[in-house]
Amino acid sequence: MELGVYAVVGIAVIVAVAAFSRKLGVAAPIILVIVGVGLSYLPGVPEIEVEPELVLDVVLPPILYAAAISVPIMDFRRNLATITSLSVVLVIVTAFGAGFLLFSLLPDLNLAAAIALGAIISPPDAVAATSIGRRLGLPPRLLTVLEGEGLVNDATALVLLRSASAAAAGGMLTPWATVGDFVYAVVLAIIVGFIAGYVTVWLRSKLNDSVLDTAISIAVPFVAFMPTEALGGSGVLAVVIAGLYTGHASSAAFSAQARISDRINWRTIQFLLENAVFLLIGLEIRTLIGAVDAEILSVEESIGIGLVATAALIALRFLWVGPLVLGLRARERWAERQTLQRWLSMGYSERFPRQNRRWHRRRRRERAYERQRADLEQLRLEQIDWRGGVILSWSGMRGVVTLAAAQSLPQSTPYREQLVLIAFTVAVVTLVVQGGTLPWLIRLLKVQGIDESEDRRQLATLLDEISYAGISVLEDPASAVGIEEEIDPDLLERVRQSTFLRAEAAWERSRESVSPSETHAETPHRLYRQLRLAVVQAERERLLDARARGAYPSRILAEAQTMLDIEETRLRPSRADH
Repeated sequence: MELGVYAVVGIAVIVAVAAFSRKLGVAAPIILVIVGVGLSYLPGVPEIEVEPELVLDVVLPPILYAAAISVPIMDFRRNLATITSLSVVLVIVTAFGAGFLLFSLLPDLNLAAAIALGAIISPPDAVAATSIGRRLGLPPRLLTVLEGEGLVNDATALVLLRSASAAAAGGMLTPWATVGDFVYAVVLAIIVGFIAGYVTVWLRSKLNDSVLDTAISIAVPFVAFMPTEALGGSGVLAVVIAGLYTGHASSAAFSAQARISDRINWRTIQFLLENAVFLLIGLEIRTLIGAVDAEILSVEESIGIGLVATAALIALRFLWVGPLVLGLRARERWAERQTLQRWLSMGYSERFPRQNRRWHRRRRRERAYERQRADLEQLRLEQIDWRGGVILSWSGMRGVVTLAAAQSLPQSTPYREQLVLIAFTVAVVTLVVQGGTLPWLIRLLKVQGIDESEDRRQLATLLDEISYAGISVLEDPASAVGIEEEIDPDLLERVRQSTFLRAEAAWERSRESVSPSETHAETPHRLYRQLRLAVVQAERERLLDARARGAYPSRILAEAQTMLDIEETRLRPSRADH
């Protein structure tokens, strides 16, 4: 009963803070940490101490999976080198750099334990940064890099933590053994994650029941996580791989209803779990401070070391991101040369019969060239300049993994309570200071986000392309629907007109002026939607009246309501309309 009350209060606080933060223009995790600290000191609030296994084994997998399925694998692939640099190499450099710093500040702490703490505080959490970035319109490529870094860096940090903790406990690990353990953990995670994603996608594609599909979907992160961890691999990386594969394969394998359900379910799960963890960070502060033995190292000294470590982490990130951003230009020039070489190697003068093996080989080369050229065009359009580099450098807030991993340190670790407080200090300070000032920094640097008018034009072009592909089915409509008799021409015309309706509406929006007076003009398709919504609303009122009168069976009323809901969802304006 008591646990249920805490859960209800926690959800109420999370929802209230999230709603308030949008009006305030501050990321919800920042406010939740502050609220948690305040609540922890209220009379009657019990001391909170979360088991690290609960966060690492139960909470973290669904959070990462929810984030992974929403990351387009195409964007992830295009920025793989940058993401790898930040989420693997920088995490390793940061872990060792912070470890040596802590080793010099805490004389009784052995180097392995210091590196373990360095691994704990090394991975940034992208939640606050991406929520702020989306609201303020950061460039999509910058958001992709931040999201990709947040997905992979946890795996790097936790593998490092495992190796360093083993060494601190007396295990004599050589550098080569550590490297071997890291490679094994990563390779195993990729294999198991891919298998878990492939099998569950195949299984879900065979189901025609949204309830069963949702049940399997919720189990996927644990299906990937548990066997990988049992075999000594990186469970969190396996979850990310499974999520990336599922998100990519869902377009072809799942029904529209399954995709919509998945999107809503996982956004809700991610929202609750992520924000609950940030609230817990604040609530645990009082407990952590009370556990510190002042005779070994006082609270003030521990917080001071945490502040020094925070400054070092920020400096390291700036020193790393600067050359990384400069190197992106060189990579783009290299991509230009590679694209040109691929184009020259295709041999356009050659012509082969359509079913010839060499024709198929040529088609593969052409497709690879088209993809490489598209990658290059996107890199040119969404370049990360020095402003983006500054934002990327300042978006190093710590969060979920730092919270849980710090408390997983063995009890025998010297300065354990102080190390946990140091890690929490880093997490709270980076969240409040960096997260709190990030919106101001974005506005100050005037970072240019997406061009909405160009997005509208590209959407209209894409809808044109797919509409013409769809309309080609009407050249032989009888075979398309599996009948032999001739189809009524009026019916074909209705299908043809409705097919082009989306594209026509998109072109209409793309031609609208950005001035407020013209943007809200009543264009034909907008007026059509408004009229249809008015009709649906009138139908819904009559449906409610019929339900109140008990004129129809409940199953009939429910089916009619579902039909109206689907129609209303289709008619509601999308982001492009605003």
